[in-house]
Amino acid sequence: MKKGKFYITTTLPYVNANPHLGHAFELVEADIIARFHRGLGDDVFFNTGTDEHGLKVYRKAQEKGEIIQNYCDSCADNFRKLQSTLNLSNDAFIRTTDNHHKESAQEFWRRSFQAGDIYKKNYKIKYCVGCELEKTDSDLEDGKCPDHPNLEIEIIEEENYFFRLSKYQDKLLDFYEKNPSFVLPEKRFNEAKKFVESGLSDFSISRLKEKMPWGVQVPDDQDHVMYVWFDALVNYISTLGWPEDDKKFQAFWPGVQLAGKDNLRQQAVMWQAMLMSVGLPNTIQVVIHGFITSGGKKMSKTVGNVINPFETVDGYGTDALRYYLAREVSPFEDSDFTEDKFKEAYNANLANGLGNLVSRIMKMFVAYEVAEDKKKFIFNDFKSFEVMVRGESYKEYREMMNNFEFGKVMDFAWGKIGEIDKQIQETQPFKLIKTDKEKAIDEVARLVGELWSIANLLTPFMPETSHKIKEAIRANKIPEPLFLRKE
Repeated sequence: MKKGKFYITTTLPYVNANPHLGHAFELVEADIIARFHRGLGDDVFFNTGTDEHGLKVYRKAQEKGEIIQNYCDSCADNFRKLQSTLNLSNDAFIRTTDNHHKESAQEFWRRSFQAGDIYKKNYKIKYCVGCELEKTDSDLEDGKCPDHPNLEIEIIEEENYFFRLSKYQDKLLDFYEKNPSFVLPEKRFNEAKKFVESGLSDFSISRLKEKMPWGVQVPDDQDHVMYVWFDALVNYISTLGWPEDDKKFQAFWPGVQLAGKDNLRQQAVMWQAMLMSVGLPNTIQVVIHGFITSGGKKMSKTVGNVINPFETVDGYGTDALRYYLAREVSPFEDSDFTEDKFKEAYNANLANGLGNLVSRIMKMFVAYEVAEDKKKFIFNDFKSFEVMVRGESYKEYREMMNNFEFGKVMDFAWGKIGEIDKQIQETQPFKLIKTDKEKAIDEVARLVGELWSIANLLTPFMPETSHKIKEAIRANKIPEPLFLRKE
């Protein structure tokens, strides 16, 4: 396997409210893949940040009576705290109010304009402020946006700049045909293709400043600011220094984009056409995940059924939440989250499963002085994550990781935990030590090697737990309980 460059980015959450579990899910997904590739020795760039322009951010600041930049600063700080709370390894935290991003978005506009893909016209649309998107009658249910049913659909009528999306229908379909794995999962790719095949309409990419002043200034037109989606999508390359830092941009672009299913058209259609317009390479892959629901409904700030990830981590720990999001939440379909489900999984698989196994093995390891027998226990024989996972026997593990099948990977790891538990019951080294010390030490040394392999498997998912297990083995000591049972 060749080492190389790898770029992964999340979407940028709006700063119109505090972070919720849906944000945490996408961030943890991206972090798992970033850590996996770093573990393989790849040079990784992992981007996330905040989307701070647009009508709903502007209105939220007005509602709170705050200066809008101050409001955005405060909200961005909350998302930075989430980054720390989730133990993310991101290389960049871009804000769309950053000067270098605004300059990049303006240069992107100029190049697209020079390509003949931007023009001005009068229009009238139905608009959902919650989505920051135009809606057709077919998108609505009883006149409401299904994702934001408590918000009124607004009518916008004004002169705006438009992007010639219709020009790129055939080019997009050709690109999709040549890149059959462009969108994961396949059913989302089929949705994107069907949308393009049905005929594309040009879309508005500006707003009149007198009505909505909070946005990136349109070049050479003081009356307009950019539509939030046009400027926000450019973050994927502005974070790499485009267009000034060509060396960094060329090293990492194109990359992989993670997004929710409500972002499919923007990521797989609009952004790809925009890249074609300015002559830049298209994204390697767009990975679309489902929603985390609460009580069967999409977790949403506007609906008011949000689960606070900070509180969950305070109660259970960072790696417990990372574990649950990786194993119990589907990478592609909707998943429902409740406190009871979370606690049940925590007690069964972390406190009783992994936690008990580590405690049992390490108690025998220390008590039987296995590390003192240099012939039986050679620490240097333990493989690094890279050496182990690059091995032929871990080909399936690599494939599952590359396909974002995190639940399957965790099932694989917990299958090994179950096997080791069974081996302890069968070989009973805790009894064997009384009758055949040498054989018991051999068995415990083998079990510690298996435990090291488990820690390796968990490295991208539960980095703190993996580190604690390895440090306990290195230090020849019994670690503090990894996961205390919750009643």
